[in-house]
Amino acid sequence: MNYFVEGLQGSGKSTLVGKLSEKHPDFKAVREGDYSPVELAWCAYISKEKYSEILEKYSEIKSMIEPKSFEENGKMVVCYTQILTDVPGFHKDLEQYEIYNGRRDLAEFKEIVLGRYRSWNGDKSIFECSLLQNTVEDMILFRVMTDDEIVDFYKEVREALDGKDYHIYYLKTDDVKANIDVIRKERSDDKGNELWFPLMMGYFNDCPYAKKRGVSGEEELIKHLQHRQELELRICNEIFADKCTVLKSKGYEL
Repeated sequence: MNYFVEGLQGSGKSTLVGKLSEKHPDFKAVREGDYSPVELAWCAYISKEKYSEILEKYSEIKSMIEPKSFEENGKMVVCYTQILTDVPGFHKDLEQYEIYNGRRDLAEFKEIVLGRYRSWNGDKSIFECSLLQNTVEDMILFRVMTDDEIVDFYKEVREALDGKDYHIYYLKTDDVKANIDVIRKERSDDKGNELWFPLMMGYFNDCPYAKKRGVSGEEELIKHLQHRQELELRICNEIFADKCTVLKSKGYEL
């Protein structure tokens, strides 16, 4: 068996991953930014040729890059956000090679995502937001796809996962704004300066979805997150009903 833990930011995914890890100590927890056989969030996905160029360009930290790099069918996955360095421009440079935020055309994006689900044959893993969050955000905010188009894509995801043992735990948030307010405080420095929320607002305000609709600001961000949760629950109910348990965020027992 494998577990996918899903839900909005601040819904308690990391806590649930921890609880599942305690319940299943022989399982491996795969969090955002870790090397994952099914997800590429916070990782660069590049050709071997580009990888060689990067190693040459950043030769002074080659010994740090190589242990965070993994070969997959002629491609390289570099978990660059786990490389702690102050080398100027390194993280910004590698960021451009992520697959999300509209960085790949839709056909290539779909094939990368579906191909990795098809080829995955692992067991005893607990994946944090590796099925819905990053792909749904990409499709809503950067490709401005309709709900029906996204649901249709997840029908293909279900087919790609056919024959694999997994269960989805979705953490449903009753008060999206309250949850966001909590993580705004949690992700601030010791002087109370917010670190996460300004980045989140910039990410939302500058995306094609917001620009096309002429919207911006905290209220519109909350509306988007509410819509995203509704869509993700629809996907769970319509496509993964036999594979999913919906839990109340921060109010459940395993």
